[in-house]
Parts: sequence; structure tokens; C-alpha cells
Amino acid sequence: MKKLLLMISVLVLTGCLGMPNYVEPVKDFELDRYLGKWYEIARLDHSFERGLTQVTAEYSLKPDGGVKVINRGYSTAKQEWKEAEGKAYFVNGENEAYLKVSFFGPFYGAYVVFGLDQQNYQYAFISGPDTDYLWLLARTPTVSPEVIQQFVEMASARGFDTNSLIYVDQKTEVTP
Repeated sequence: MKKLLLMISVLVLTGCLGMPNYVEPVKDFELDRYLGKWYEIARLDHSFERGLTQVTAEYSLKPDGGVKVINRGYSTAKQEWKEAEGKAYFVNGENEAYLKVSFFGPFYGAYVVFGLDQQNYQYAFISGPDTDYLWLLARTPTVSPEVIQQFVEMASARGFDTNSLIYVDQKTEVTP
């Protein structure tokens, strides 16, 4: 019975660390180049970002070697900024863009960079543990139509519902 409870606990705590079929993490990933501020260009809808505009993610190194994550967005309905702090750690090693991220204690979800401008680290395509979670991040508030087209094509080929993408308003100026 103890073994069964242990196995169930392990599955609950790590059950969201998979990735969708056909999603492969970027190899030769360089965390130092990935750190810093990213703007959310597009995403699939989910409750923890619903209604937010001007969404950004900021990544910095933690003393324990992990990554500090600050997600921030503006709620137009409530006329206020929302912020969440999390932590992320590599799953298979620092050269593979496959991390586990947590905003809620011991519960982790997958964070998989499956597309990346590896020359300049100017945009990234990110998946969660399944095809319900998808993001396009960029170093600037806008990207070219070619980047969006590449994102949509790659995501669609991997089973994501790209017809349901939300394109994030980064233009409305609201100061903190």
C-alpha cells in the first residue's frame, strides 16, 4: 500500500512534465542568452492569463542554479497589474530547452521551447505539457508576419489549435 501511495504521489507531482507528441525541445540551448525580458505575442487561452494584456515574462538566474520567473500582465477589466513569481529547473540538462516550472509549491508543469531564433534569441515557441498550452514570446512587443506564420505552421503541425490563438495587445500603454 505504501508503494502504491508513493507511486501516486510521484505521478501527481510530475504528471505535467510530459510534452505533446511531435514536440521536441531545442538542443544546444544557452540559458544565459535566454534570460531577460520577453513579450508575449500569442497564446492559447487559459484561466491564469485570461483577459490580460501587455503580458511579459522575465527570467533571471536563481542562486541554486534554477531560473526565477516573473510573469506580469495588465487586467483591463480590473484596471490592475497581475504578477506571478515562479521557479524553473532543467529536466534533462542545461543544453536542452526542456524545463519544469512551478508557480504553486511542489507542483510543476512542462515548459518546452520547441522553436527558437538560435542565432539571436529574439523569439521562442513554447509548449506546456499538452496541446492546451502554447506561447509565442519575443524580445520586442511585436514580431514580423513571417515569424507569426512560422509559429502557426510549426504549432499546427504539432497538433495545437492555432485557430484559437489570442494575439496579445502590447500596444496600449499602461504604466505600473
